[in-house]
Amino acid sequence: MKKIVYGILATLSGLVLLFSYRTSLGEAVPTDVQPAQAAPSVATPHSAATPSASTTPTASASASASPSGAAPAATSGLTDGTFTGSPTSTRYGPVQVQITVTGGKIVDVQAVEYPTDNSRDRQINERAIPQLVSETLNAQSADIHFVSGATYTSQGYLDSLQSAIDQANA
Repeated sequence: MKKIVYGILATLSGLVLLFSYRTSLGEAVPTDVQPAQAAPSVATPHSAATPSASTTPTASASASASPSGAAPAATSGLTDGTFTGSPTSTRYGPVQVQITVTGGKIVDVQAVEYPTDNSRDRQINERAIPQLVSETLNAQSADIHFVSGATYTSQGYLDSLQSAIDQANA
């Protein structure tokens, strides 16, 4: 009977140790920016971002993407200028994206606001934001993949990006 109890306790201890092991998050971030495109930049986050800054006439387009993220707007025929998407609330804080359009193409994307309240937020977003910016520049739309481990930031980024693209389409 003692052997069975010790076997069960050893198995439980092994499972606890296995599931409590923390893997490293220091993966390399790919920088697949084509030479013809401007390098993506990430702005320093701040909480006093303007909800809509545009160098073109004011747009009255929808300020949010569909909840499922399906059917993002195509970027053909975008109006040149700088467009700031509406801030999107996430579980960890607001996310807001600004795009710059030149020649009908997105040439720069900046995350002007994103969660930075604690070291974990900063660690996640330090890796996620550059990946999201790179994907946006490559896709030229809001049809991009989420970053694993940064689901809330990715969803907020996507919603705000779609809002900025909607303004540029108006």
